[in-house]
Amino acid sequence: MSNRPRRPAQPYRRPRKDPVRVLAYEALRAVDDRDAYANLVLPPLLRKARAAGGFDDRDAALATELVYGTLRRQGTYDAVIARCVDRPLREVDPPVLDVLSLGAHQLLGTRIPAHAAVSASVELARAVLGDGRAKFVNAVLRKVAAHDLDGWLERVAPPYEDDAEAHLGIVHAHPRWVVSALWDALGGGRSEMEDLLEADNERPEVTLAARPGRATAAELLTADAEPGRWSPYAVRLAEGGDPGALEAVRDGRAGVQDEGSQLVALALADVPLTGRDTRWLDGCAGPGGKAALLGGLAAARGAVLVAAEKQPHRARLVARALEGNPGPYQVVTADGTRPAWRPGTFDRVLVDVPCTGLGALRRRPEARWRRRPEDLARFAPLQRGLLREALAAVRPGGVVGYATCSPHLAETRAVVDDIRREVPTEWVDARPLLPGVPGLGDGPDIQLWPHRHGTDAMYLALLRRTG
Repeated sequence: MSNRPRRPAQPYRRPRKDPVRVLAYEALRAVDDRDAYANLVLPPLLRKARAAGGFDDRDAALATELVYGTLRRQGTYDAVIARCVDRPLREVDPPVLDVLSLGAHQLLGTRIPAHAAVSASVELARAVLGDGRAKFVNAVLRKVAAHDLDGWLERVAPPYEDDAEAHLGIVHAHPRWVVSALWDALGGGRSEMEDLLEADNERPEVTLAARPGRATAAELLTADAEPGRWSPYAVRLAEGGDPGALEAVRDGRAGVQDEGSQLVALALADVPLTGRDTRWLDGCAGPGGKAALLGGLAAARGAVLVAAEKQPHRARLVARALEGNPGPYQVVTADGTRPAWRPGTFDRVLVDVPCTGLGALRRRPEARWRRRPEDLARFAPLQRGLLREALAAVRPGGVVGYATCSPHLAETRAVVDDIRREVPTEWVDARPLLPGVPGLGDGPDIQLWPHRHGTDAMYLALLRRTG
């Protein structure tokens, strides 16, 4: 029996709670557990952290990067983590996987030193999962730290020559079916496809819209802002710019709105019409950005805007966005597939239909992992019903704008072609209505792209009713 004295046991040390990483973990759990969207979950968490004190702008920036970066690259990190665990990934508890993904992003997607990334992730695991699972996190992340991102991609992505879509999906963190759909819509070769996928992984600019008759773009220009690229009402904020710091935004005279969304409304408003032009309809108006822009444009021409939204809470948002509009308007809670108005009532109609949202993956990165191909079939009847009723709502000679924040051909040209076989219409070439905007394709409809235009991937078809 040894006579050597026993080393005294080290006293238990409580885990250090890093408020930035705990907040990022809480946001990821909300996205994973409640199907929440990060752009809705994160702001209140940040406000609460600031109010509690000791949480500054740098903390907020890091927390935001950890959440959005982890969500954007989730598929890539899953492929890496799967190589570093001893069980199928589906058998790893979701809270543990969230901590591992946060750690993988710090190791592979940021400049945080590897030892600090592993240490901070283990401390987070101790705080939110317990010491036992923290050991598992430590073991896995040490394996992840063995290679940088390029090294891992060589190991987990199949060669491009063997399976181009699978390769691009893992390298650029998009589900394979999304890569395939985007490629079908974009056309072109590998280089431009990679440009698009990379653009989806970039943090989008915050763009404001000055609401006509209430504010001007010049009023929104500050030292931290510059004019939009295409819309005369657009202003782009510098990274970290706070829209709420501008009086016009606080007063509702301007609002956050992607420039692609602005262009859709402007194109519809600028279509030449013969005859009456006094009644406009926004048939899917929530949350109100396009309605606010159309309302001001309609007022300047002596026209009245009717903004219809099916969901009451979204209709209230529309009413708030239109409050102070310089001309008459009406907000109604109504289902665009069961119209509350008579046929032929309107001269211009916009329907920005519900869709998969594949055009806004920069803003909602989690949507790429949440959506499934079968969602297309779920949206299809609604999209066709809304366009069909929009064409019924417009007078002969009037124009309908069919818009969607998705470039998927099943949600764009396929819908329009189907309804044009039922309803007598003619195409209106949308390209001349967006002067100065390059890369709009062969027409007559238009597809905007993040990598070409710096906008969401908005689609617009303009149809004139002929009978």
